[in-house]
Order: sequence, then C-alpha cells, then structure tokens
Amino acid sequence: MELELWLVALLCAMFFLTGIMDGISGGGGLITLPVLLLTGLPPEVAFGTNKVIAYTGMSVSLGNYARSGFVAWKTALTGIPPMALGAVLGAKMLLSLDSAMIGKIVVLLLPIGILATFMPKKEKASRDLLSADLYVRLPIICFVLGFYEGFFGPGSGTFMTLAFHVFLGLGLIHSVATAKMIMMVGGIGGMIVFLLGGHVNWLLALPCAAFNIAGNFIGSNYAMRFGTGLVRRFLLFSLILLFISLIWKFWIEG
Repeated sequence: MELELWLVALLCAMFFLTGIMDGISGGGGLITLPVLLLTGLPPEVAFGTNKVIAYTGMSVSLGNYARSGFVAWKTALTGIPPMALGAVLGAKMLLSLDSAMIGKIVVLLLPIGILATFMPKKEKASRDLLSADLYVRLPIICFVLGFYEGFFGPGSGTFMTLAFHVFLGLGLIHSVATAKMIMMVGGIGGMIVFLLGGHVNWLLALPCAAFNIAGNFIGSNYAMRFGTGLVRRFLLFSLILLFISLIWKFWIEG
C-alpha cells in the first residue's frame, strides 16, 4: 500500500507529539493505532507498524529513565515473568471468550482509576518495596495486567503505572520508568510475531519511529525535570482518553 507524502508527514508529526505523551506517562497508542487504521492499512499491518514505532520510541525514553536511576530494577526483574505469563494466557483466552465484555468492565472501573490519580499517596523510594509488596502484590499486579495486555490491551502501560503508584507506593516517575521496562520486555514477543509475519509497513515505520524517538526523549526529560505534577496530569489525560475511546467502542458502537 502506497501512502502520499503529505500523509506520511502528518503521521510523523502525530508520532512526535504522542511520543512526548508516551515519554511522560504512556497512552500514545490510544491515538496512534486508530489513526493508522484510518489510513486504510490492513489491521494486522497497522498493529505491527504501531508496535515497531512505539517500542523503538519507548526504548529511548526507558534508556533516559534508566540512566537517571528511575528504574526500580529489582521490581522490574521480579515483575517481568508474571507479566509475560499473564500475556500468554490472556492471548489464549482471547480465542475462546468475548473481549467486548472485558472492555465494558474496564469502562466501569476506569473512573476509579481516574480518581486514584488525585488521591494523596505517601511515595516510597524506588527500591523501598517490602517483601509482601515485591513477592505478593507485584506478581499479582503484573500477571493481571499481563493477562489484560494479551487479552485486550489498550492502556495496559498506563494501568501498570497507576497500579505501582497506588498499590505499591512507588513515586510516579519511578512507576512510569519501571512499568516501561516490564511492558517492553514482557510484551516484546508480540512485536516479534508481527515482524516475522511481515506485518510492518517499513516505509512508514522508519520515518515515524525517528520522530517518535525524538518525542519520547523530550517527554522523558520533561517528566524528570518537572516532576510528578506533570506526570500526574498526563496520566489523567491518558485515563480520560482511554475512558472515552472504550465507551465509544464497547457501549456506543458495540
């Protein structure tokens, strides 16, 4: 499929802006994937192209956070296996159950998540998780959200950031950075499937990835410079955007 130059330029600009959003809080895929589908790309190519662009940009913001010490490594390494297991089981469950019902349940739960972003929370240091948090709560959170990622998907990184902040007490920036590490390693298998299947439009992916990298670099620097207030506002925006998109998909269209 050939795309006109003006459309590629427009998509590059969009991926730059959503890269800033992803670098700060995540949630850019809620914008980019529907737009790619609107260009007329086959769904599997839109998904594959979006994953390649998003993962490339995420690796840059993740590197930024890691170099600055915001990744809680013990938390990340403990959370990756249950997240990956949950994603595999979720993908298998998708073949036998109706994902629309899960979508409707998530819509009903999202207002709670939105309110949780405003709840005053005593934040812990990045490596200050108690054993009960590290070996009980964390695996449960990562397994459940990994299952959600495999079964349904939208906003899983944003949910993980929120869960780490609310239930584990990690600071918001530590939560963003650590969730990126877990989501990237735990979910990279899905991207490999699209790569091996040839479901990537490289003429679109390469220029958009370059702009997405720039956006993620800027966004992650903004988050570290301006702190949790900026992250909280972008996290709230991501949750509201997810809420609106799911209402449209599962309660209006469905």
